[in-house]
Amino acid sequence: MQTKQLSPDLAVSQQLQLEDIPALARDGVLSIICNRPDEEGPDHPSFSQIEQEAARFGMTARYLPAAPDNITDAHVAEFGQLMDELPKPIVGYCRTGRRSTSMWALSRAGKQSPAELLEAASQAGYDLGALAPRLEKN
Repeated sequence: MQTKQLSPDLAVSQQLQLEDIPALARDGVLSIICNRPDEEGPDHPSFSQIEQEAARFGMTARYLPAAPDNITDAHVAEFGQLMDELPKPIVGYCRTGRRSTSMWALSRAGKQSPAELLEAASQAGYDLGALAPRLEKN
């Protein structure tokens, strides 16, 4: 598992495995946001398994699943609220990290420029150019 830093408070990752949780705890991560639906594929532990393992290491975990191409304004608002409320630093994850990155960027629209958000995503290896119109609306 490799995390990619988007901001001082948030890194993103591809699908976490249970054995990744102790390393995240050692790295000082305090919260995890899961953006991958449990039913999406057979290749990953359920959110409840991740949540239980995170709790064993004193971390908070929250479930905010979204389909890859269906990130709604409600998802974005809830992601922003989780970013405000959860202990930091936070790791968000999904299958590749792109959904988590998209939710973060959209939740920051209006607080940071679209160019800054797109650049941060690009530096982490995610092309969010298709989200530019949504980022510019706010």
